[in-house]
Amino acid sequence: MAGWTSDELSQIASAEELQLAYLGQDGILRKQVTVWVVRVGDDLYVRSWRGRSSAWFRGTQVNHLGQIWAGGVHKDVSFVMETNPQKNDLVDKAYRSKYGHYSASYVDPMLAREAKETTICLVPRRSSW
Repeated sequence: MAGWTSDELSQIASAEELQLAYLGQDGILRKQVTVWVVRVGDDLYVRSWRGRSSAWFRGTQVNHLGQIWAGGVHKDVSFVMETNPQKNDLVDKAYRSKYGHYSASYVDPMLAREAKETTICLVPRRSSW
């Protein structure tokens, strides 16, 4: 799949929250969780404010497949870890810009090292399960 369409990017990026479900090792799609989502260029990112201890984050790392729902878009995705420090800095800026109207007690954990280490790029894909 080529990537997100401009409409999908706009719709998902404008949504306040995103629903995410990962495919378990047994091939069963797990219960949806609600996370914040940001856009950087033509990419979409999520993070776990609880860091690597979050069950949903650990689940995305099993086979890196799942689904997302946001802004009227429902899509199969791959969960790809973002390890580029410069890209992560841009993701930080996107979180500050989009969610800065919330209390620092909500935003600051999303910018902490523990959360930054869980930055996932959502890559659209064709379903194969």
